[in-house]
Amino acid sequence: MKRLLQISTAAAGLCAIAVPASAELRYDNKSGGYVEIYGQFNPAIISVDDGQQTETNLLDYDLSRSRVGLRLMQPIGANTFGFRFEAGLGFPNSTEVNQFGSDYSGWTRADLRHVDFWLEGSWGKLSTGQGSMVADGAAETDLSYVGTALYSYTADANAGFLFRDTAGVLSGPAVASAFDNLDGSRRGRIRYDTPDLNGFTAGIAWGQNILSSGDDADYYDIGLRYGQEFGSTNFAASLAYQVRDDAGAERSDVIGSASVLLDSGISVTVAGGSRDNDAAGSSDPSYYYAKIGYETDSWLPWGKTGLGVHYYDGEDFNVAGSSTKGWGIGAVQKVDSINTDIYLTYQEYEYEDAAATYQDLTTWVLGARWRF
Repeated sequence: MKRLLQISTAAAGLCAIAVPASAELRYDNKSGGYVEIYGQFNPAIISVDDGQQTETNLLDYDLSRSRVGLRLMQPIGANTFGFRFEAGLGFPNSTEVNQFGSDYSGWTRADLRHVDFWLEGSWGKLSTGQGSMVADGAAETDLSYVGTALYSYTADANAGFLFRDTAGVLSGPAVASAFDNLDGSRRGRIRYDTPDLNGFTAGIAWGQNILSSGDDADYYDIGLRYGQEFGSTNFAASLAYQVRDDAGAERSDVIGSASVLLDSGISVTVAGGSRDNDAAGSSDPSYYYAKIGYETDSWLPWGKTGLGVHYYDGEDFNVAGSSTKGWGIGAVQKVDSINTDIYLTYQEYEYEDAAATYQDLTTWVLGARWRF
């Protein structure tokens, strides 16, 4: 069965991309500081086929949600004080739809992304408030332009959709439970990052999920990042260790990623991770990920063009003994005149476990992200 959800408030984002990019919304004061307002809209047409049923919807794309934010920076002697407030706009999201319909929640406090304060100087950076833990992004280091739409977390477009078995029953797990890159999150946290030393920075943080009343766990992480240019070649890498401690029951992850972008426009990106979960009955999943990309400014006069193909291989997600595999291709086109990325991706997802045999799930995404 094929159906199209009614175009909701996400359509406002689609309309917005037709408007030329406005001037920077920034105010500079006389003491070297500034305040700026920024944001983006990212609507997408997403079509998911579970082997028997196709759902096509216009939604806010969870890969990079529509949002608005305010950033303040102010020098204080040899240091710089910063504040950032950022919130999602609460449009119907790609994670809120599956074969049973939409579970649209509207705007909730979970859409608060950043309420973040920091002080930075030659000694490093100290942050507090709602914001990124050290492991946030450690599995997603990616220098490719096609990473705008094709990266190591492959379940943004169809996270809630269930795998259908060969008998036609929706008996399998949701895509998000079977395809995960174990990346870190944003929390109410205290975090310290070292100053840059020849491209290396390290960080450590402790936090709690202050936006959820049902999560009383403590979160700890530590990480190392590296980024450097070698002539015309760019290289970046991240490695992190994170722990979730829920009343003594610990879950720990080791995650990492690396990416290289050559002067020719060719890029190679890899990521991987593993989990050790103490909770009874839980599995210890692991995965690896690889992508090859290409980008150029010479194909179209509008701006940069990016192409890519990627592959994901995981095991023991959802239940011990399971196997997950996925691949996808994508293209992204920059339209400089309106500061917009237009993208098209196709991905296939395979899941296997001892309980049943499941049909493959495929997903098309056509979208546009406009930033201001």
